[in-house]
Amino acid sequence: MLNDAHCHFFSAGFFETLARDPAAPPAADPAVDLPARLGWDAPGSPAALADRWVEELDRHGVARAALMASVPGDEASVAAAVARHPARLAGSFMFNPTAPDVAGRLGRAFGEHELRCACLFPAMHHFALDDARVFAVFEAAAEHGRAVFVHCGVLSVGVRRKLGLPCRFDVRRGSPLDLVPAAAAFPTVPVVVPHFGAGLFRETLMAADLCPNVHVDTSSSNGWVKYQAPPLTLDDVFRQALAVLGPERILFGSDSSFFPRGWQRPVWEAQCGVLDVLGLDAPGQAAIFAGNFDRVFGAAPDAEPADPS
Repeated sequence: MLNDAHCHFFSAGFFETLARDPAAPPAADPAVDLPARLGWDAPGSPAALADRWVEELDRHGVARAALMASVPGDEASVAAAVARHPARLAGSFMFNPTAPDVAGRLGRAFGEHELRCACLFPAMHHFALDDARVFAVFEAAAEHGRAVFVHCGVLSVGVRRKLGLPCRFDVRRGSPLDLVPAAAAFPTVPVVVPHFGAGLFRETLMAADLCPNVHVDTSSSNGWVKYQAPPLTLDDVFRQALAVLGPERILFGSDSSFFPRGWQRPVWEAQCGVLDVLGLDAPGQAAIFAGNFDRVFGAAPDAEPADPS
């Protein structure tokens, strides 16, 4: 069984939001014109994009994936995808707690839309992780039995760079240590820090050691290792993460996002190779590649395993 905890749902709504930036290239139909400019396929409707994702998961033998609405306000798109394939897709959503009506937006996302995880990007939206509005996100997640994803460390959004959009991110906001008060206050809420902390690996391990509800995901190429002195290898990263968190708090993620590139199989193959070299046993690998996903995002309703062929 293989589940992917970190994929992006680049819907028509995603491109329409990008097109509203004053620096965006002119686009008569953003959901067609902007992907064309990038060399990507147009997403079509949420249902069509959901179908394509499931076809892609089938092709690679992936049972379930968490898809993130990758701009605030696009919750309905990923909710439609999940409603179409509830046994295969779990919905996450980017959430800006500095925008008005925090409680109302969270209630609709967790309740009406049945999304499983709120995704916070403090560097992007310029808020502190000990802000009262962040505690409100954790409170809503605890009330609904949901998870919270918190992007820490370095933040780079490739699609914005390629379209010439400004990336005015304040990476000082993304320290995993600033996450500790909220994580400690809501111990039943699973917290996922992607990319092993994206350059703040030591601080992520410290936060996880202090708060047993803090997890990491393994997504992307983890190019942040170049910031370490001396640079870490992926073997080093997994070895240290396993020593502190154990396999029970590590979730596999690919950071897959657009088509025609599709699901990033080389990420999975590289990480399988690392865990084999480290000698992690079958139950430990099963937790990282499947079981932890079901615990954090919830079991799939009437789930059927993906075709492994």
